Amino acid sequence: MKLSTPSIQRQEFAPELLERVIARVGTVIVGKEPQVRLALMSMLCGGHILLEDMPGVGKTMLVRALAACLGASFGRIQFTYDLMPADVTGTSVYRQHNGTFEFRPGPLMANLVLADELNRASPRTQSALLEAMEERRITVDGTTYALPRPFLLLATQNPLQFEGTYRLPEAQLDRFFMKIQLGYPEPDQELELLSRMQGVHPLERVKPVMLAEEMEAMQREVKGVFVDDSIKLLLVQAADSSRRHAKLQLGISPRGTLAWMLASQAAAYMAGRTFVIPDDVKRVAAPVLSHRLMLSSDAVLAGTRGEDIVHELLSQIPMPLAARKGARP
Repeated sequence: MKLSTPSIQRQEFAPELLERVIARVGTVIVGKEPQVRLALMSMLCGGHILLEDMPGVGKTMLVRALAACLGASFGRIQFTYDLMPADVTGTSVYRQHNGTFEFRPGPLMANLVLADELNRASPRTQSALLEAMEERRITVDGTTYALPRPFLLLATQNPLQFEGTYRLPEAQLDRFFMKIQLGYPEPDQELELLSRMQGVHPLERVKPVMLAEEMEAMQREVKGVFVDDSIKLLLVQAADSSRRHAKLQLGISPRGTLAWMLASQAAAYMAGRTFVIPDDVKRVAAPVLSHRLMLSSDAVLAGTRGEDIVHELLSQIPMPLAARKGARP
């Protein structure tokens, strides 16, 4: 089946505006443009991001730079072993002078929330984020409060072999739209970083490029990007194969398949297209899917990674006709 390419109404300036955000973040984070692009794709889908890597590679700085570029409200939670759920969501305080309770919101009441070192907190505190991540609301003392729109959680996680870390449960991992790894910079990039840090910190010079309302409008437009039935079939076939894969205990969930399609739409949107092509699907597959797969114990011992399984699944699924012929819309 050949891909159809209908047109939709959209903001023509959107790709240019997003490129300006990438360039502005690039003044703070050196040499990580692909990761910044992935973060923006996730934000265009309203998806939460898990940043997993070694300490000191710029995870927190990336989140702060994105918040500064968007001109959005920003909340930061430093997760520790003794952090309580009320420290995250907020709490009700009794006012003795009038005999009423007043809700004092926690740091979750912001457009962009940095959950720093998420896996250092106990599972009980981690679970306080589940309702916020899925339903964009929190419940405190039986009362429900809506979170600001847009609401995006960007969490950093230390490697599990580090002291004082807890494994994130599968249900919570599945709620993260993407997992992004920054990695160490190249020597020339690290040299550039040292030069930039000699004077005023680059983050202090970052000014907003767009408003939170503009990001919310783009999120609505991304959902209108056309996805051909042959692309949808590719996603479903890959997900079905993962659920029967010998090296996996858990395959791609329906939530994961939907996230994969949305991320492909965002990739097309950032490229200035109104339709998804197979290259979009392949570009976002590993960041969207790898953290959702639970490897068997034998696969873990053999050194297999979730990314390896994703690439294997894609190689086994035939691409739509337009991709096989090398056609480019």
